[in-house]
Amino acid sequence: MVDYSETELGKETSYSDQYDATLLQPIARCKARQHSQNGDLPFVGCDVWTAFEVSWLNNAGLPQVAIGEFSFPCTSDSIIESKSFKLYLNSIIQTSFDAKQAVVELLTKDLSAACGAPVDVVLYELAEYAGFCAISEPQGTCLDQRPVIIDSYHPDSNLLVANVEHHVTETLYSHLLKTNCPVTDQPDWASVYITYSGPKVDADGLLKYIVSYRQHQDFHEQCVEQIFNDIMLRCNPSELSVYARYMRRGGLDINPFRSTSRATPPALRHVRQ
Repeated sequence: MVDYSETELGKETSYSDQYDATLLQPIARCKARQHSQNGDLPFVGCDVWTAFEVSWLNNAGLPQVAIGEFSFPCTSDSIIESKSFKLYLNSIIQTSFDAKQAVVELLTKDLSAACGAPVDVVLYELAEYAGFCAISEPQGTCLDQRPVIIDSYHPDSNLLVANVEHHVTETLYSHLLKTNCPVTDQPDWASVYITYSGPKVDADGLLKYIVSYRQHQDFHEQCVEQIFNDIMLRCNPSELSVYARYMRRGGLDINPFRSTSRATPPALRHVRQ
């Protein structure tokens, strides 16, 4: 188990409404990341965070609200510990800004400095977000009603099997992914979408593999990277994308995307989000 005792997770917290960029706590990706043998990452991608509780004051003291979307490249030195991100966003609640763009510029500067790579920040008006990111599902096959027997609740890559005689391009997905915070053991719920080209993956085995994470402890980002790496190793696809849409906690959801070919995920928002 990786030691994350330096974070604020599971500790008594004081909430500040005074701007403080030092509240952000980076966690080095290398603490848990799996690298290929030559040290290069076997994927591209990003972590898309959605913040539903972003607020500040205009120059007249009137509160402003927005929905924030933050895209952290998977090549950044660090992830941001989620509780610290929430505390940081809370710290601008009583801060006055001339315009929304000034908030965007401040968030971009602070988050990029904390994670060690440029972060893309967008603040949406509420009506704008409702039209931009509609609830939808991809064209693909949901695995969740398959008649499988589950007997493992810890990740088991041996459950992944592919038919090398039958090559396909398809999207398979499940709403049954559950993992646990590595510090507090709180449950994290997600839908996971797997798009690949190559030997046909056994659907029953893939569903059992996804469910096998049910008692696994790790951060969202690392869980998705482990799923990506296991599928690549066991099924040998020529192309692969893994996208998990996690449910929000404390007004934040985290949506890691890893792919062999594209750096940004498809536009997607699950009904539980």
